Amino acid sequence: MRVLFDIFAQTLRTLWAHKLRSFLTMFGIAWGVGSLLLLVGLGEGFRSGNRKQFNEIGENVLFIFGGRAPALNGSFTSLRQYYLTYKDFQDVVAECPDVGAAVPIIARDDIRSVSDFYQSSGRLMGVPPDFSRVRFTPVADGRWLDEMDDTQKRNVVVLGDEARRVLFPGRPSIGSTILLAGMRFQVIGTLQRIGHGDNNTMNLRIFIPYQTMRDRFPPLNVGEVDDAISFINYQPKVRERNEIAKLEVHKVIARNHGFDYHNADAFDEWDTVRTSEQVGKIFDAMNMFLGSVGLVTLALGAIGIINIMLVAVADRTREIGLRKALGATNRSIMFQFFVEGAFLTLLSGGLGMGGAAGLMAALSTLPSPPGWDTPKLVPMTAALAIGSLAFAGIVAGLYPARKAAGLQPVEALRRE
Repeated sequence: MRVLFDIFAQTLRTLWAHKLRSFLTMFGIAWGVGSLLLLVGLGEGFRSGNRKQFNEIGENVLFIFGGRAPALNGSFTSLRQYYLTYKDFQDVVAECPDVGAAVPIIARDDIRSVSDFYQSSGRLMGVPPDFSRVRFTPVADGRWLDEMDDTQKRNVVVLGDEARRVLFPGRPSIGSTILLAGMRFQVIGTLQRIGHGDNNTMNLRIFIPYQTMRDRFPPLNVGEVDDAISFINYQPKVRERNEIAKLEVHKVIARNHGFDYHNADAFDEWDTVRTSEQVGKIFDAMNMFLGSVGLVTLALGAIGIINIMLVAVADRTREIGLRKALGATNRSIMFQFFVEGAFLTLLSGGLGMGGAAGLMAALSTLPSPPGWDTPKLVPMTAALAIGSLAFAGIVAGLYPARKAAGLQPVEALRRE
């Protein structure tokens, strides 16, 4: 134990005797570790923020709208507009076994909502009670729409957070009434704020029962189509069967509107499952790139330590020869230089980790921009950095140590 303590004391004295050299070496390895953790942490922040944005839409949600199909099968020159109907929704529920849940939506952007205090121009949406199963609708106060609201076509409304703030600034909204195109509706619930920053589109939405919307505010500009809807939201029963569920829906819509379901251009849709997977692949590639950059920087720092230790062996050749002449064994010489290299590597690596963690903690106190979350220390990356540091420390200490231990005392003492 005493010998080990003496070796550590000698290591600290040696490093202190060459302060600038030791500092520059430690800075290189600390910069490499900190860069690795920070770059991967930033990538994980982007991934986390993107995942939150998709979760605020709903879990595994697909949108399908009316579209344009060939006027005649096989024709590519003449197209006709078709509109989704309530029957399309019913057929999707009845005939698509891989669709777990589906809801019809009627949306209007031309209806102003007016309270006793102010007015708002957010989107008005007629939705069934099951809408909350498919889409993310966190209730803040009051309640969500229920079956009785829909079947009895009640004049009730649920306000998004921004719509509540605009219509009832600093005042209670539950139990109050608003006017929609001159018709009075009672506020039964409000939603929590969704998203970040100044993007208030989702928070300006106002929800009323589907049957109420269908009677009082049917879709505009749908020609002579009866029972038209704006779009359908649906979810696959299992995320992995997303493409199968989408194909089943395509077949129903194509059959109902008289075109070939193989014609992908005839469908106007948004698949959040596929989009999130594509974005995830981009982030995986970005993490690999950023991690590679950090590892290269880390490797350069390790090479710097090996170089510094070789210089230290050259500078201390006479000291090594004198110690061996006085009885120091190859093992003790080798162990001393190994400890110096490993200590320098691990200390600088720990400083780099601490600096990266501190910077991430500081960034977490700042407001996050839309689509981005604060960087986080990724455990797998930290474990990789520790493993890389251990390997670098062994190489940085072992090779110069073997070189120092291999010197003959007479040759070492004879060198100037």
